Amino acid sequence: MNDPIARLLESQLVIVLDGGLATELEARGLDLDDRLWSAGLVVDRPQQVERLHLEYLEAGADCIVSASYQATLEGFEARGLSPAAAAGALSASVELALSARDAFWREHSHDGRSRPLVAASVGPYGAYLADGSEYTGDYGLDEDRLYEFHRRRWRLLANAGADLLACETIPSRLEARALSRLLDETPEMTAWLSFSCRDGERLSDGSELAAVVRELEPVSRIVAIGVNCTRPTHLAELLRRAADETSKPLVAYPNSGETWDAATRCWVEGGARFDLAAAAPEWARLGAQLIGGCCRTGPDDIRRLRAALRERRVLK
Repeated sequence: MNDPIARLLESQLVIVLDGGLATELEARGLDLDDRLWSAGLVVDRPQQVERLHLEYLEAGADCIVSASYQATLEGFEARGLSPAAAAGALSASVELALSARDAFWREHSHDGRSRPLVAASVGPYGAYLADGSEYTGDYGLDEDRLYEFHRRRWRLLANAGADLLACETIPSRLEARALSRLLDETPEMTAWLSFSCRDGERLSDGSELAAVVRELEPVSRIVAIGVNCTRPTHLAELLRRAADETSKPLVAYPNSGETWDAATRCWVEGGARFDLAAAAPEWARLGAQLIGGCCRTGPDDIRRLRAALRERRVLK
């Protein structure tokens, strides 16, 4: 089995992930008021997407995630792209990340680092709906319909050249099952699977994280499992619960701690930011081996996070 995560972890204890993509691009003045979110910029402003990927690598990320979280064939076609152009745009989201990784490896000092990985993002059905339901999992679809929804783009992303797939911000047990079934159709690919959680115990749909992790433990090509886009104050307890149920590397990349209002589609002013760098060594102690940031985190957060892990001798 091709497991790029295991290969990288042979040379280091922790893999540093990147931070938020869409929210960082928005903070730089780009307009993301679009049902495709950052995926729309793959078509409209690809240079800015590629540049941010490169900045995360320069900040110390060992793995960057493509701008395909909210990208779907249906979404691109609704924007006016032909089916062929929609498929090309989906593949281009991965190609931008690959181009940034190759430029970094070719043009920058590596300082003893291993060649970074590129993960193709597979967002939940709720990301396509663009209505905030990735934080509830309340879709009204059964497992088979979720499987069929993900199937076409899964195959395109799996064949786009990424090292692995990143199934992220998954809110429900049913969707996790549907995605794990798709791995059977792409035996050359592995994936990590990370969940959005409502508290220190449950996924966004109310399922117990421990039970879901236990159910997925036998799926060999899920090579890491954990939590993302969740309030960072819940991470320690969630990692403890997951560690009791799996031998897989754990994933931890929470949001900044600020609050997203799905009804108004904006961040609540005055929300407190969490110090990811200060917490990362404790998450590593609890078993997290893929650590980064999600919404409202940026390259500076990843730079500080890597420095904190090096200071605690978790990284070289």
